[in-house]
Amino acid sequence: MGSGVAHRLARAGFPVVIAEVAVPHAVRLGASFARAVWEGEAHVDGLTARRAAGPEAIRACWMSGAIPVIIAPEIERWDEVAIAGVVDARMLKRGGDPIGPASPLTIGLGPGFRVGMDCHAVVETQRGHWLGRVYWQGGASDDSGVPEAVHGHLGERVVRAPAAGVVRCIAAIGDIVRAGAPIAEMGGTPIRAAIDGVVRGLIHDGVAVSKGLKIGDIDPRGVREHCFTICDKSLAVGGGALAAILESSQFRGAINPGGGFRPPADTGRG
Repeated sequence: MGSGVAHRLARAGFPVVIAEVAVPHAVRLGASFARAVWEGEAHVDGLTARRAAGPEAIRACWMSGAIPVIIAPEIERWDEVAIAGVVDARMLKRGGDPIGPASPLTIGLGPGFRVGMDCHAVVETQRGHWLGRVYWQGGASDDSGVPEAVHGHLGERVVRAPAAGVVRCIAAIGDIVRAGAPIAEMGGTPIRAAIDGVVRGLIHDGVAVSKGLKIGDIDPRGVREHCFTICDKSLAVGGGALAAILESSQFRGAINPGGGFRPPADTGRG
């Protein structure tokens, strides 16, 4: 989700900084800027993200057209880099940090966030009629706890850690596999694909995980190109985040300080 948002905002001309944890648990690494944490750079859908160690490196990335990726345990404000807005793309499925009067524009993605409490706006992340919609009151749909169906497959397409431990990858993102084929192992025990398809997502080799954590994704459609491009859902959510910025009073005040046209207020789903 975060990469879809960063891609949309960067394409629209906004200077973007991605704040990542030191060891991301991202699974769709073929289409994620989180890959820059390990490799120094990540190339996704025509854009490049690059590791940056501080404010000067951030500015250098912007000058070269790259998206800087910083390592931070939480979203934080850098004294030498003015932060106009924050998109909380951690997908916590619970509320984020409380906002205050001095907080920058904060946009939460998905369930758990509540406007006026931990964000200024929420973007819907659940597939369906409301996907990508911006809410200026209330919040997004509750987490269903059920993976989305792809070609009739639900939970069986998601690969989860059978126990706590370190994941060692056997397959690679983009590999075509059959049901029963080992795609990773933990402590010498193979973790096998439950269905035929393409390995669309796989956590980075050597990452320590907890039991039940999602570590892979098998796509039964078998289209390898899908593994290395941002999906429709992420782009829709990214479009919602972009819309939230453009609709915000902060942005409108900056480009139109004298007032004038105001878009109609959000009325929710009704």
